[in-house]
Amino acid sequence: MKITVAISGASGSILGINFIKQIPKNIEVFAVFSKSAKKALMLENNISIDEIFSEHKNITIFKDSNIGASIASGSFKVDKMIILPCSMNTLAKCAVGISDSLITRAFTVMIKEKREVVIAPREMPFSTIALKNMLKLSKLGVTIAPPILGYYSNQQSLEDMEKFLIGKWFDLLKIDNNLYKRWE
Repeated sequence: MKITVAISGASGSILGINFIKQIPKNIEVFAVFSKSAKKALMLENNISIDEIFSEHKNITIFKDSNIGASIASGSFKVDKMIILPCSMNTLAKCAVGISDSLITRAFTVMIKEKREVVIAPREMPFSTIALKNMLKLSKLGVTIAPPILGYYSNQQSLEDMEKFLIGKWFDLLKIDNNLYKRWE
C-alpha cells in the first residue's frame, strides 16, 4: 500500500507526526508538510521535521512547493491520502479545486482518480463556511474525520487519546491496528 500523509498548518500538527510514526513499515509513505505546518510544529512542540524521520526507510518527504513530485500525477498510483490536520485554508482550497501547492495538487489528483481520501479538519467551532466545504467534499466521497474523542476506550493520558484518534483514522484507511480499546 502507498499512502500520502499531508500535514497542513493547523494547530495540532503533532497528530500528523504521530500518525506517520504509527504506520506499519510495510506501507510506503509520502509525507508533505506545508510551511505553516512546519511553523506550527516548531511553535507548539519545538520540533523540526528534518530530525524526525531520518531512520524510517518507508517514508519519502516532499516539499509542499514541489508540484512536480510523483504524488502530483495520477499515473503514480497512491492508494490513499489523509490530510492531518487539515487547516481551514487547505479545506477551502480542496473544496473549490485550487491546487497551488503539492498538498492541494495531490488531493485534486486523488479526487480525479477516485481514490480514497480522509480529511481531519482541526478547528472548533466549525464555521458555516467550513461546514459547507466539508459537505461539498463529503458529497465527492471524501471522508471527513476531525479529531473527536470517543470516551468508551477509557483513555488515561494524552498519548492514549492520540492513539485512539490515530486508530480511528487507520480504521478508515483500512490499516490494521490495535491502538485503542474497541467497544465490547
